[in-house]
Amino acid sequence: MERERDLYPPIKELLEGQGYVVKGEVGAADIVARRGDEPPVIVELKLRFSLSLFHQAVARLKITDQVYVAVVKPKGKTARRALRDNLLLCRRLGLGLITVRTDGRVEVQCDPGPYAPRKSKERTARLLREFERLQGDPNAGGATRHGIVTAYRQDALRCAAHLAEHGTCRGAEVAAATGVEQATRLMRDNHYGWFDRVGTGLYALTPEGSKGLEHWAHSWEAG
Repeated sequence: MERERDLYPPIKELLEGQGYVVKGEVGAADIVARRGDEPPVIVELKLRFSLSLFHQAVARLKITDQVYVAVVKPKGKTARRALRDNLLLCRRLGLGLITVRTDGRVEVQCDPGPYAPRKSKERTARLLREFERLQGDPNAGGATRHGIVTAYRQDALRCAAHLAEHGTCRGAEVAAATGVEQATRLMRDNHYGWFDRVGTGLYALTPEGSKGLEHWAHSWEAG
């Protein structure tokens, strides 16, 4: 489908099959459908998702609660993720979502209506744990030129700084001195390549670790 008007016939057919009288380009709306004395249904057409599409649809909510956005169904892994994200956005806005496949098949992804997302206690707890562990405010509300600083990286930096000052140490010694309870596991996992296991329970700083301390000095100082 190369034009917005290519979406019109299959959507019109779907609505007429549900007993609606359907007309295109009524006022500012792309499609208006009416069934008896029920409130009108409005459908806004676009080939793909865009901010202007959502602006138009939200504006139509001043006329009726039954507002849909309709797009060509995207393909591919990235497109499927975009479809999922935009489906959630439609639900949050109280909009319906219709997709049309290239073969003309129409799929109603969701209908208009109020939406109250369920809170995830697990995600809330994870966020608060990260908040409590993160020392200072190293990210200043967004990514820095160095990258995002996580609590895990700050723990790794504390371990690296201790090794830089004291040389080869046992994991338990690093944990006691830095307050990083999982210091031994962190250095053993060695996600950043900063630590070298030189003996049973003994760890030393690698040249990459020294570079990491220098590169992430801003976050170390923030902690």
